[in-house]
Amino acid sequence: MAQIPNLDNAPLNLTSLREQSQKELINILKNIRGKKCLVIDQKFSGSLSVIIQTSLLKEHGVELRHLSAEPIQTDAAKVVYLVRSQLNLMKFISSHVNNDISRGLQREYYVYFVPRRAVSCEKILEEEKVHHLLTIGEYPLYIVPLDEDVLSFELDLAYKECQVDGDTSSLWHIAKAIHKLEFSFGVIPNVRAKGKASVSVAEILNRMQAEEPVNSPDMVVPEINTLILIDREVDMVTPMCSQLTYEGLLDEFLGINNGSVELDASIMGLQQEGKKVKVPLNSSDKLFKEIRDLNFEVVVQILRQKATSMKQDYTEMSTTTQTVSELKDFVKKLNSLPEMTRHINLAQYLSTFTSKPSFLAQLDMEHTMVEAQSYDICFEYIEEMIHKQEPLINVLRLLILFSITNSGLPKKNFDYLRRELLHSYGFEHVGTLNNLEKAGLLKKQESKSNWPTVKRALQLVVDDTDTAKRPIEEILKLLPGPHSDKKRGRFSSSPSLDTLQGASASMDKVADGRRSLVLVVFVGGVTFAEIAALRYLCSQEAMAYDLIIGTTNIVSGHTLTESFVEKLG
Repeated sequence: MAQIPNLDNAPLNLTSLREQSQKELINILKNIRGKKCLVIDQKFSGSLSVIIQTSLLKEHGVELRHLSAEPIQTDAAKVVYLVRSQLNLMKFISSHVNNDISRGLQREYYVYFVPRRAVSCEKILEEEKVHHLLTIGEYPLYIVPLDEDVLSFELDLAYKECQVDGDTSSLWHIAKAIHKLEFSFGVIPNVRAKGKASVSVAEILNRMQAEEPVNSPDMVVPEINTLILIDREVDMVTPMCSQLTYEGLLDEFLGINNGSVELDASIMGLQQEGKKVKVPLNSSDKLFKEIRDLNFEVVVQILRQKATSMKQDYTEMSTTTQTVSELKDFVKKLNSLPEMTRHINLAQYLSTFTSKPSFLAQLDMEHTMVEAQSYDICFEYIEEMIHKQEPLINVLRLLILFSITNSGLPKKNFDYLRRELLHSYGFEHVGTLNNLEKAGLLKKQESKSNWPTVKRALQLVVDDTDTAKRPIEEILKLLPGPHSDKKRGRFSSSPSLDTLQGASASMDKVADGRRSLVLVVFVGGVTFAEIAALRYLCSQEAMAYDLIIGTTNIVSGHTLTESFVEKLG
């Protein structure tokens, strides 16, 4: 099965967007004549794998290598580096060039920054005395379509950089990616933002439109009606809770990277001892598309039913005489067998994690924290985890959830847990705790928590019913960060995604009866469970909109917490 997702059913023409990115890369390679070695940084190779087939690169005389500290082994006279603008990667490139010089090798070197060059990176190349030997360019890949309704801007560290380092360069990148979409699909007339970073992105986007306007013909209605920008900071409770959808659990336990998971071949029923296999997970796989957003327990039942039905069909085939059309139907079913086998193997492997008492206890504790009722039980549970030296990320993830739902911890408890963590896991983790404090994810309690109010008003817990009907604007004010609402371009009078009470479904249908399209962008990452919730909204008949999701990256509570880890020394 192709790892590159099929984008034919996307609500926007994402295929043309992907083809443009392919063309830009192939042009770079075509302009460097002869045999060449293409060196890609490890993280970026994942992004590239959903943009272009490796075979297509090889057709252009390319040898592929991954960037590491080790010197490049190739007899090609031209070396092309395709790298993200990260300082540590510049050290690798410099050492490669200096290694070649010391061995008397003469080569041509090209460095293409993705998506754009950075002064700080070039400064390192100058300090290492190799800058003058390199031809430098850019590969402007700002958007990677991970699936027919999910776009990634591939900014893994955006949340931590904004919250802790005060580095807001990722916000420019997000605005640039959206502006790039506008060049293909028209100026988005309605822009709504919630959170400090999101409001900044909306402002940068407006500046970009003023400096480099998208000129769309007068009568062409923009394809995207509304852009909603949401800061991850607005809701840190959701990602810190375990995801229970099939795709969410796959990410929690196996780590989905650019639409695929890497596993031991034996898990997938292959007789290749010690070998790893990549399993693609996108909507090109019809069965996966059907089950990805469902609760894992439901998925297990569906797979069981499908397997039973196939078994019955097989028994009937071997015991009774079939007509040609019945044979044809049976063969059609057999075509889905590889997909069935794949997901039965994955589900079986997942259930080894989900059936563990430790996982069930963790779910129970998360629920207790979200209910925000039994402070002492939660505190003692975290204390016990620290004393048992359970994995640090697991402890910090629960501690973040505990801190957020209580609007911080009383000073005495805060100081005690901080001290116990450093005693148990080592004082080199003081940087990690400082980062979490700086981001407001772990803090001392200064005021009463507004979590119970938000939880009730937005009915975030199933058995919560709030009798007082508060206007949504009042609730928005309780969530972190400012919010803004802007109209842009000549279609700014078109109906936007209004507060749900006031929006009439019929108004928001496009002239030909199709739904209006809303782009929801998460600044700081989105989980697969949240994507599943948005897809569920889309599937409702009363919904007047189609949604497409943009995000800095796909996250889970684990990867978000991990991004704050900083070991001293």
